[in-house]
This record gives sequence, structure tokens and C-alpha cells, in this order.
Amino acid sequence: MEKYTIAGSGSAVLQAKEEEVTMIRKNEKKMKVMVAIDESAESFYALKWALDNLYVITDITPEASSGSNVLTIVHAQQPLIPAGAAFYATSTLVENVQKAEEQSSAALLSRALQVCKEKMVNAQTLILDGDARDVICQAVEQMHIVDLLVVGSRGLGKVKRAFLGSVSDYCAHHAVCPILIVKPPKEHHKHKNFKDRVA
Repeated sequence: MEKYTIAGSGSAVLQAKEEEVTMIRKNEKKMKVMVAIDESAESFYALKWALDNLYVITDITPEASSGSNVLTIVHAQQPLIPAGAAFYATSTLVENVQKAEEQSSAALLSRALQVCKEKMVNAQTLILDGDARDVICQAVEQMHIVDLLVVGSRGLGKVKRAFLGSVSDYCAHHAVCPILIVKPPKEHHKHKNFKDRVA
């Protein structure tokens, strides 16, 4: 009989803890996170890092997942045809290039959504047109709802970063919200197959 009494009081403690956790969750502010991705393995590593570290699975119920943090995956597609060249290009060529861009972006976002689905995190997607540095910062500012911007870092050296520019560096200086730059693991520099290992 005494065993049942202990188990019963343990159940009461467990139920009290669950009620306490539920109250805390109701009072929590939902964090709105934006993760910027491109075709690089580093951006997908940043997405996986965000999912693993910012989203914790506590309950596997629709109610639990709908109450979790809000994730927006954003991809900036740059025009493949420069503005001046578009003047000389035929309309068929321009349409074909735009169609290829849209298909590439859709495939990329589909891959990102699959990663989220595997981690049981609901996400929304957003495709932006233009230079990634500018349009990501503009989207953060215009949405007024982003609590954290997450971007990957390619680990470019100082010279390459000076010539090519760095999206993460630009966003760190111009985004109107906190930014988290996820560096690739140290093995990235040692192994050429980093892209295959992340995918």
C-alpha cells in the first residue's frame, strides 16, 4: 500500500510541474527568428544550428508546435541578367532566366522546409529580389517583427571579404535587430566534403 501512496504523490508532483510549465509557456514571448539561406552549405548549417539550439521539442502535439517560436526562412535571389544587359536581351531569354531563378529558389526553400519538417518546426518562407545584403536588412526593418536574424558565415579571409563583400558582416552592421552569425565547424576548413556532410 505504501508504494501506491508514494507513486500517487509522485504523480501529483508531476502534474503540478506540468501545470507550472504550461503557465510559464503562456507567459513566454514568442521569439520571431529569420534565417537567411542561399545555396551554400554554411547557410544550411546555420539553419540546422538555429533549429537545434533555438527550438526545443517539448511536446509532439499540434498545440505545442503552434505555440513555439516563429521561424521565417528568407532567400535573396539576385538577378542573373544585369540591368543594362536586360535592355539587349530578348524577352524570351529574360523570361527563361526568371523562370530558372524561380525554380532554383523554390527548390532551395523546399530543401530548407524539409530540414525544418525533420526537426518538427513549422516555418514560413520568403523570397526577396536583389542584393542579399540590402534586401535582407530591408526585410528585417519592414517586417518589424524579427527578434533575431540568423546568417551563416563562409569564413572568407580579409582580402576576399574586402573584394567580395560579406552578407553576414553587412547585416551585422546594418540590421535593426540582433544578429547571430553561425560559423561553420572547424572541420569545414580541413575537409573539402563539408557540403556533402551538411546536406
